[in-house]
Amino acid sequence: MPTVEVNSGTVNYLVTGNGPGLVLVHGTGATGETNWAPLIEAVSDRFTVVAPDLSGSGATVDDGGPIHVHDLVSQVLGAAEHAGLEQFHLVGHSLGAVVALAAAGTRPERVLSLVAHAGWARTDPWMAFQMDFWIRLMRVDRELLARLLQVTAMGDDTLRARDLADFEQAAAGFAALMDGAEAGFVRQARADIDVDITALLPKITAPALIISSAHDRIVPPHHQRELAESIPGADLVSLPGGHGLPFENPGLFVSTIAERLLADSVTA
Repeated sequence: MPTVEVNSGTVNYLVTGNGPGLVLVHGTGATGETNWAPLIEAVSDRFTVVAPDLSGSGATVDDGGPIHVHDLVSQVLGAAEHAGLEQFHLVGHSLGAVVALAAAGTRPERVLSLVAHAGWARTDPWMAFQMDFWIRLMRVDRELLARLLQVTAMGDDTLRARDLADFEQAAAGFAALMDGAEAGFVRQARADIDVDITALLPKITAPALIISSAHDRIVPPHHQRELAESIPGADLVSLPGGHGLPFENPGLFVSTIAERLLADSVTA
């Protein structure tokens, strides 16, 4: 995978496919590949896909200090430019949605269209308390955090359909994924707590789709409604599921985004 120097860090990013530019921004604790593999597979025959690893994730290296949204915006824009994308479609999930929204408000002339799932404009006390709880659990035992996320990140129908073995397997998988990545997760969770991009939202000019998960317990749907109200001309769609929709129901998640990307690429 190529790398690019941005500020004091070296950003690792995935690039694949052919066609108009598409930049994908992952959520807390994920990487460009783990968050977006199904979507990349679905659209790389029609788009040149760039998926950076943000600070704290994957092979991206920085000075280890606090992570701020504006720094992550620079990383995303730097990776896109290094990959040769002057303009591009932009998609983000969770923290990645925040970064995508901020990038679209910071450099609106570069963004052709925007899709944001499970995003928010400003962290409220409920979210801050929850994310601080993540940090405390990660420091004690990442398996405890994995177990908490199994009962908060998925939607009601998914939770009712799972048996005990499913929960145990998923928790073990997340705990294994976090092995050696605890410090990066903590840094990104702190960045989640500090989010406030309200001033940038009215500056977004690209056609925007805000996707809300109806049973999101981590970033509740009122946050996405507020985003849609703050972004000129934004569309809002609610899908069944929880905050972890990209992993809970990848088929629905991918088809919703791919359909919008194809429509936006025709009109761009």
